[in-house]
Amino acid sequence: MNVKTLCLGALTLGDASGYEIRKLFEEGSFAHFYDASYGSIYPALGQLLDEGLVSVTEMVQDRRPAKKIYHLTNDGLQVFKEALAERPVRDKLRSENIVRLFFAEYLTEDSLQAVFDGYLHDFKAMSERLRSIDRSCLTAGRAFTCGMGLASYESIAAYLETNRESFFRSVDAAIQVSASPDSHQKKDES
Repeated sequence: MNVKTLCLGALTLGDASGYEIRKLFEEGSFAHFYDASYGSIYPALGQLLDEGLVSVTEMVQDRRPAKKIYHLTNDGLQVFKEALAERPVRDKLRSENIVRLFFAEYLTEDSLQAVFDGYLHDFKAMSERLRSIDRSCLTAGRAFTCGMGLASYESIAAYLETNRESFFRSVDAAIQVSASPDSHQKKDES
């Protein structure tokens, strides 16, 4: 799903400025499953406007540039529904933290602990945030995805907590082996 489609989806929730759409990706409804920057949102909104899938109204503001409020057109809603009906691609988990943990042997002990603890903290914080949402006022789809996100965050946090000590022991053992003179000699021989 591309940013244009997500902007259409954001506008199904109500009229919004580019800034307000960006906030959905930072801390709102979309924050847990997609990331989009101003650099991708504004060009997407411009293309949607050119295609007649959104319209715009400018609100005059005191001593500030006019605020553009985007509205979803009927054609835009239809295009959004068609995009939702397309067969989705396989989900991908992309994470800079996972890359760092993958290469844990190359980090200092302090750096590795900071990455690990920060990652765990983030999952606990995201779990807390989703746990605090009153799901009784959400649509069925939003309540379901909120619960799915909560289950994912809680299970990853539990995995990190359960496996922390063994992970750090394993990394330390791997570092000790790679630092031994015998391991350097074996590498030189091959």
